Amino acid sequence: MDLSHRKLLPSAMMTAMRIRQLFATARSSRLPDSWTSERPRGSASNTLSCSGGTHRVYFSWRRHLAHSLGCWALLSLLYWSASIPALAQSALPDGPDRAVVERMCTKCHGTEEFTGQRKTEQQWSDTVQDMISRGAIGTDDDVSKVVAYLTQYYGKRNNAAVASVSNTSQSNASEPIPAQEPPPAAMETTVSPGPTTGVTYHRILHANDEPQNWLTYGGTYKSLHYSLLKRITPENAKNLALKWVFQTHRMGLDPYETTPLVVDGVMYTMQGDDVVALDATNGRLFWIYRYTPATNAILCCGVISRGLAILGHTLYMSSIDAHLIAIDARTGKALWKTMVAPASAGYTMTGAPLVVKNKVIVGVAGGEYGIRGFIAAYDAHNGKQVWRFQTVAGPGDPGRDSWGGDSWKQGGGATWLTGSYDPETNLIIWGVGNPGPDYNGDVRPGDNLYTCSMVAVDADTGKLKWHYQANPHNEFDWDAVQVPLLADITWQGKPRKVILWADRNGFFYVLDRTTGEFLLGKAFVKQNWNIGFDKNGRPIMGPNTKSSTTGTHIYPDNQGGTNWFNPSFSPLTGLFYVNARENYFTVFVKGTPKKYESGDRYDGRGRLVGGRPPRPVVGADKDRYTAVRALDPKTGERKWQFKLNTGNSLHTFDGWQTNFGAAGILTTASNVLFTGGREGNFVALDARSGSLLWQATLGGPLIMNPITYEVDGKQYVGVNAGTSLFVFGLR
Repeated sequence: MDLSHRKLLPSAMMTAMRIRQLFATARSSRLPDSWTSERPRGSASNTLSCSGGTHRVYFSWRRHLAHSLGCWALLSLLYWSASIPALAQSALPDGPDRAVVERMCTKCHGTEEFTGQRKTEQQWSDTVQDMISRGAIGTDDDVSKVVAYLTQYYGKRNNAAVASVSNTSQSNASEPIPAQEPPPAAMETTVSPGPTTGVTYHRILHANDEPQNWLTYGGTYKSLHYSLLKRITPENAKNLALKWVFQTHRMGLDPYETTPLVVDGVMYTMQGDDVVALDATNGRLFWIYRYTPATNAILCCGVISRGLAILGHTLYMSSIDAHLIAIDARTGKALWKTMVAPASAGYTMTGAPLVVKNKVIVGVAGGEYGIRGFIAAYDAHNGKQVWRFQTVAGPGDPGRDSWGGDSWKQGGGATWLTGSYDPETNLIIWGVGNPGPDYNGDVRPGDNLYTCSMVAVDADTGKLKWHYQANPHNEFDWDAVQVPLLADITWQGKPRKVILWADRNGFFYVLDRTTGEFLLGKAFVKQNWNIGFDKNGRPIMGPNTKSSTTGTHIYPDNQGGTNWFNPSFSPLTGLFYVNARENYFTVFVKGTPKKYESGDRYDGRGRLVGGRPPRPVVGADKDRYTAVRALDPKTGERKWQFKLNTGNSLHTFDGWQTNFGAAGILTTASNVLFTGGREGNFVALDARSGSLLWQATLGGPLIMNPITYEVDGKQYVGVNAGTSLFVFGLR
């Protein structure tokens, strides 16, 4: 008897629980304040009017909700009874070595990373080798079997076979756009005026005036991940209780990394490639926008998205097939879709867009595939490109001489996390990733500007104003994309506007945010590559700290002293908080550079002689751990730390994202700090001392940024764990 469908039963149970929850909330449910009924109570129409016009939505009000739910309940039960076995069997096609693929790959990534892609045999081989380097366990024979299986069923030359086994859901997105890079001539010279209703630029600019909302990825343009809300305090945090849970409506997704937005009682978040709108008080679903990316999308690190942006009544989403999509926030309908870069060449997008004035700013990922990175601005009204700043200096650019030969053409410099905006100087400040190929710099002599740098560009023109390069000619895969925090502090007795930045290379930096002047660089984790800085802040490399064919032992490892999970700065305590990865190292092996081919992996990584590492053991390597560390920005000295986890993990979501990840950090005006770790522990700490105030075990890894918001005088805290969103409030 085939019992493989049992693993889907929790989703069926969640459907039943969802029905029950919606029945319970139907009587008391209300529409968001900005969505008002056009007809008298009891009208049969489900058309709603907003300040921007009349729009059709996916829910009705009380009289019809109960009837609809009754029909939905029956249909849901019929659906689950008929489809659970079929879904279980169609997740991956039956074939030789399917079990090996499931054991090595799907525990970490689920199935969508494979079913949604089409690659050549060489590309699948590169992908699997990269998985091995990030912690996947398997013999050489296993690797060969996995590559053969993926090539057979998900190879570029076997699309007919794929059509019968793919479980990718349908989307309401527009037709695919031809994969060609927009020419410079397509740039707009006149930008549409910004909206005057909904979430205006003025509201985002003054986000601290409405701390009950979370209007942008970093909370405010300064990206401090600090909230002025203070109903939850060190004294009453022990009374936090679960208020609601939203579980994914899709199978086979990676752990969520999305930071939700909250606007006037409505929460907007993502599940894989889908956008959802929820009632922020009880999790009631308003609508889902489903998006199916192009099958030629080449993914480095899973089906993930870190968030959305909003302006007026429009949401903006970056897709993994390198498109920028505008969605009506009231209805979930797509408004327009613009191709940012060709997905077939290795470009993808995982970061949340940043709205500045009437423009949407985005970055790209794909540094392992020989892309040439950039930051670009698009007209928020119509999606036309306004400007583009290339993060790899080419002909005519300052810094072109930092690239030998034509190496700039495949120079990397991805921009896959969201930057910050300083309205006083009109500067967008953004981190730039590693050069390509990552691990062998022989083919790209020079400093390789502006990779591994923090750059500041004019928000209106995209022109470079200043840069600071943390790692010239880097060979250790240290993306410098970590979010810059814009703080006002006292520096050497005088007020100063600075950037606080914890880099993947293990150093904490303080820069002047107007000029980019280097003020401080101090290690916050163990490192062995840097022996100091020159007067301009250029790092001085230690002896034997270059990638080599025999292997070079470097602290921190290629995942860094920290990574994509956001730090926080509290103006109240004056401390900078970061989730730090201590005592991790990588043996960097330089491989023979292969000829660049569009869409193929291009990282220059070699293989360590002596075979693969043994399977990790729970509790091993206890000297390696992740901890919240509170740093004094004036000196870089640690004030306290709180350990989140130690040693290896064999969690259900075992894989590099889980083993190497952690949640971001949120601080509040009441001196409460929220964060979590890979083992599913969500904690509240006293931001002054690091003492534990409260904790909850959520059962899935926390690798996103928690947020806080308020509705009707009640403060909530939301966080993703695994593939579910949990929201807490006081009892």
